[in-house]
Amino acid sequence: MNFHNTPFRALTRLLTQITLIVLAGLSTYAHAADSFVVKDIRIEGLQRVEPGTVFSYLPVQVGDTFTDEKGAESIKALYSTGFFRDVQIQAQGNVLIVIVEERPTISRIEFTGMKEFEQENIRKSLRAVGVAEARFYDKALIDKAEQELKRAYVGKGMYAAEVVATVTPVERNQVAVYFNIDEGPVAKIQEINFIGNSVFSEGTLKSEMQLKTGGWLSWYSKDNLYSKQKLTADLENIRSYYLNRGYLEFVIESTQVSITPDKKGIYLTISIREGNKFTVKNVRLAGELLGKEAEFMQLVTLKPGDTFSSAKLTESTKAIADLLGSYGYAFATINPQPDIRRDQSEVDLTLVVDPGRRVYVRQVNVTGNAKTRDMVIRREMRQFESSWFDSEKIDLSKKRLGRLGYFTETDVATQDVPGSPDQVDVNVKVSEKPTGAVTIGAGFSSTEKLILSAGINQDNAFGTGTAVGLNASLGKINQSLALSNYDPYFTEDGISRYTDLYYRSSKPLYYVGDPDYQIKTVGSNIKFGVPYTEVDRVFFGTGIEVFSIYATQNTPIPYQNYVTSYGGTVPGRLQTYNVPLTVGWSRDGRDSALIPSTGSLQQLSAEVGTPVGDLTFYRIFGQYQKYHSFSKGNILSFNGEVGYGEAYGNKPFPITKNYYVGGIGSVRGYAPGSLGPTYYNTFVGRNQPTGGQSKIVSNIEYTVPVPGSGIDKTLRVFTFLDGGNVFGENINLVLRYSYGLGLSWISPLGPLKFSYGIPIKSLPTDNIQRLQFQVGTAF
Repeated sequence: MNFHNTPFRALTRLLTQITLIVLAGLSTYAHAADSFVVKDIRIEGLQRVEPGTVFSYLPVQVGDTFTDEKGAESIKALYSTGFFRDVQIQAQGNVLIVIVEERPTISRIEFTGMKEFEQENIRKSLRAVGVAEARFYDKALIDKAEQELKRAYVGKGMYAAEVVATVTPVERNQVAVYFNIDEGPVAKIQEINFIGNSVFSEGTLKSEMQLKTGGWLSWYSKDNLYSKQKLTADLENIRSYYLNRGYLEFVIESTQVSITPDKKGIYLTISIREGNKFTVKNVRLAGELLGKEAEFMQLVTLKPGDTFSSAKLTESTKAIADLLGSYGYAFATINPQPDIRRDQSEVDLTLVVDPGRRVYVRQVNVTGNAKTRDMVIRREMRQFESSWFDSEKIDLSKKRLGRLGYFTETDVATQDVPGSPDQVDVNVKVSEKPTGAVTIGAGFSSTEKLILSAGINQDNAFGTGTAVGLNASLGKINQSLALSNYDPYFTEDGISRYTDLYYRSSKPLYYVGDPDYQIKTVGSNIKFGVPYTEVDRVFFGTGIEVFSIYATQNTPIPYQNYVTSYGGTVPGRLQTYNVPLTVGWSRDGRDSALIPSTGSLQQLSAEVGTPVGDLTFYRIFGQYQKYHSFSKGNILSFNGEVGYGEAYGNKPFPITKNYYVGGIGSVRGYAPGSLGPTYYNTFVGRNQPTGGQSKIVSNIEYTVPVPGSGIDKTLRVFTFLDGGNVFGENINLVLRYSYGLGLSWISPLGPLKFSYGIPIKSLPTDNIQRLQFQVGTAF
């Protein structure tokens, strides 16, 4: 017989407690056979428990008449506290003596062999069942803690895990509890079977599940490790798959999880009943429609004749509730009532609208911002106090707070005002994150080779929402040092101001010859942005730039011509000034600036070199991006760019303002900046690029998560088709094209992209570079 099993131990404890109570009662009877009036009560044997605690539980007080029944009741009350493992009551004359032996307390809890869980998280879960340091030791609770730990491992698919608790006495009536854990192997899913499916194949249903039987990336995604939570989510995905395709009466009848004898393999069997496919016959509205029936019907995406779809029904009810919310009905509910006709496989839908009461916002409360000032949060709110509640403005406020980048979590919720049925408070709760960073890093580019960088940046300086930064980079071709400041609310109306001061040094791409040749630029800009909608902003600004070029006979001919046309000599040093005016417009409707999946971005800008400086020119640049998201994290994206430059006056277009095309960010498969006009470099005996006054670039990408990684957006693969070129004074619309594959990863250093591009109909003079990578690029 196994005397260690739980029922036997529970019975043993019960008999022991009964015996102790009986013995204590006999002791009471021996010493207190006669009733008496208690003149004093004395407690003996206490170590940690306060005497006041004992007195608070005793049903006998000084002045009471003590009887045998009172004695038994007192013993039972003290045992029930869980503080004591032995209680005796004696009487000496009119003095009642309570003798107790305290249970030991837990001095520490240790775990050995535990790798799957964080110890602190397990300590919290054990505290919930009554096992924690400084609490009284109870063998029953320790046994319960063992079972809780085993259940935690089973939830992770580790069915072979063994948990054994060891209790060791230590000094001062304390014990140390050690949980010795043998985690064992993780049970892997060997097979997934469906019973009852005829409309959709097993392969189709399995593709809707996170749990898999394993693949070449399972070591990374762990999709073949059983988890009860994942299975629950998978069953809901399968249910949604059927409901969205008309199977209104679909039911998951049972789910069987079988474990192999060695506890290393799991077999899943899912039994389903598909039912009939239903078509929507009629859709109507009922309830309090507030005279807006026509508006509500326009929001219903399920139409008569459509196949029933749970997703479209949910979308329709949410859209109606949101519309009512924008009118101030914060607690509107829309209850769909289906009328199923099984014989015809048809369903009539009635959407019962209950707008509830119309409310307005009494006040907006902000919490959680220890550093960020209230005004920084409140200026992003579009829901104002003492105005009608508007759910659209609530959602917009939450999005605007999320775009700040100051908070890890942002929650905007409503709360009823007691005693005022037509009022609510809006509670804004934020969780701040560090917004300052000191960075020292190194990177590698297929063009720049080794790149060293360092910077100090604070996006929320002193909690004001103002950003300041000092950054430097050092590469083979480009070096820079920049000090910048961005104030998103330079005025109360939301006009932003951006200023920077910079030094840049660069060399022409692929230049070989004069090792001292380079272009140095020192400049400063100031730019203002004026918002006129929630997504539109116009920009204008000015600045000053000083270009310095030292040219020799070995300097590339186009740069020698630039020096002489602006009054310089070769050899010699040319210094020119540019005082540009810039204007621009942008509309950013993307859901994310880092990993966009829906929405679009449109930009238009112009830069004009004024006669105040030496460079008289203008450049116009336009860009359009569009993103469309499909199921399972698939994204189709388009990018188009057009740039045009021209000189005015009697001097040529400055070569320092040329566009460059080629490589990641424009046309992949060609070396960076290599397309367009070239000159013949006699030193190396080949044509080399100079860039051009105008450019055209277009990109199409189809992005999918890495197979086996779920819908993880941080690691993705993509295919692409690129086209573009750069042109000189005479525009000849001959474009270069390429296609290929790539890998995108949001790394700790920033967006990282690898691409393998294959040029289409390239020329022998083209500089081909199929494998390319770069940090910090979007397209």
